[in-house]
Amino acid sequence: MKKILTLSSLMLAMPCAYAQSSVTLYGILDEGLTFVNNVGGPTGGKRFALDSTSGISGSRWGFTGKEDLGGGLKAIFTLEGGINLNNGQSAQGGTFLGRQAFVGLSSSQLGSLTLGRQYDMITYFLQPFTSGGSQQAGSVLFLHPGDIDNTGNSLRVNNAIRYMSASYAGLTFGGEYSVGGQPGNVTGNSGYSLGATYANGPLSLGAGFAYFKNPTSATPGSGLFTNNANGASFLANSLNRGYSSASSWQVVGAGAGYTIGGLTVTGAWTNIQFAGLGGTFGGAMARFNNYDVTARYQATPALSFAAAYDYLNGAGVTQTNGQTVGNQHYNQVALLGDYLLSKRTDVYVEGTYQRASGTSSTGAAAVADIGNIGDSTNNHQFAARIALRHRF
Repeated sequence: MKKILTLSSLMLAMPCAYAQSSVTLYGILDEGLTFVNNVGGPTGGKRFALDSTSGISGSRWGFTGKEDLGGGLKAIFTLEGGINLNNGQSAQGGTFLGRQAFVGLSSSQLGSLTLGRQYDMITYFLQPFTSGGSQQAGSVLFLHPGDIDNTGNSLRVNNAIRYMSASYAGLTFGGEYSVGGQPGNVTGNSGYSLGATYANGPLSLGAGFAYFKNPTSATPGSGLFTNNANGASFLANSLNRGYSSASSWQVVGAGAGYTIGGLTVTGAWTNIQFAGLGGTFGGAMARFNNYDVTARYQATPALSFAAAYDYLNGAGVTQTNGQTVGNQHYNQVALLGDYLLSKRTDVYVEGTYQRASGTSSTGAAAVADIGNIGDSTNNHQFAARIALRHRF
């Protein structure tokens, strides 16, 4: 009888012997005090508050897993949500798994194919060279004004099918298509993005492209600009609020980086277009060009510094009534110091100053808007943050 029970136990355990799988719980808690000298639009002023969603990493928790299917093929998944530590609510506009939620297959030779809510190719292939993503240089305070080109992950893509290649002699590439899912309009709310990077020793290069139709939707959770649960629009501030009628949004950009010892320097350019503007714009297009350069220095294994300069130029758009709006310019300088207390815990302090000029998308005088934290009451804005970050 004992032999039968032993044999039965071994037979039940056999599937676990060859189907190796793992699930990992992980997270980052990034909490800090943020001061903004001028925010809230015409009736605003100083703001001093705890903030856990706009740090270098953005507080989050998640599960990632894989199952070995044999022959170098794996089943993979990731479920990840943002956390507002100050009230316990979900970040990303109240979306429970607002950062990522996907499942797919991965091959060591062929790359991976995943389906779900995901980042676009701008994030993977262009963001690492920008001021907000260069070696994780800084938080929202380092982003391009309004994060107008989404190089700061303000947007995720719903209903996305994504392919990411393996690395071939330093070359990596990928593509993504978002199925719009709009009844009666097969391509409505749809979009696609492409990207590639190449690394060879101290030099790295990257490029990305993204195009989305009908980015603003009246239905919460749909459209690219309104795809969070609360439906809040990406076009919240005067920098681009006047372009909410755009029938499409496009970003193309390129970047490069070079490392010499402990110093890494990156630079990037992006072109942003809001096309098919309705109403008094009569189908016109709004164009922006953004240029940035970032330097990061690893002074010691525990201590690092970063500095970035960014310039955003908006081309004027002439309305049917003859008024020109959107000829706005933004200059921004940001500084950061980061110190590791351990391998998983660090403290950092950063500050940003931005100055705007020209006319905003609404026709009023342009006002400063660091990252997407909100319009200043005037054309300049200063923000500072001191924070504690812990990874688990």
